[in-house]
Amino acid sequence: MPAQSSAPVPTSTLDPEIAARLKRDPAGLVAAIVQQHDTREVLMLGWMDDEALSRTLTEGRVTFYSRSRQEYWRKGDTSGHVQWVRSVSIDCDGDALLVEVDQVGAACHTGERTCFISGGDLGAVVAGAAEPTAADHPADHTTDLSTPAAAEQAAPGRPDSKETSA
Repeated sequence: MPAQSSAPVPTSTLDPEIAARLKRDPAGLVAAIVQQHDTREVLMLGWMDDEALSRTLTEGRVTFYSRSRQEYWRKGDTSGHVQWVRSVSIDCDGDALLVEVDQVGAACHTGERTCFISGGDLGAVVAGAAEPTAADHPADHTTDLSTPAAAEQAAPGRPDSKETSA
């Protein structure tokens, strides 16, 4: 007979249909990219388990799961730099979340607006100095998504789609 663990097993109130769509890492977590809703500025990356996601979806504030402290934390409870939830989306593979927020104050624990300022640019080679033109992208390799019909035709996962899933 297996040994019984005395550690409490967290229960989640996450909608089972949402939970079924998530692809978690071995620790049961999914990456949550946090973005300012109106400027599209990427603010930070945090980690959520089912309970943190449930709290985020139902409480209007972003909750993460701390991998180092092994506990939940709600952004802004100690710093006052609150993230008010505007929307939460799941990516096509179910292994990442996009949390759009209204950020109050700094998003980073360093006091910077985003967590990507202190880390700095890594000096990636930028392809082409000018904006791409139609000649750079032949028509048979691009799809205009400005109309609903075109967007429907190019939807990933459809047999006629030019995009494939990783």
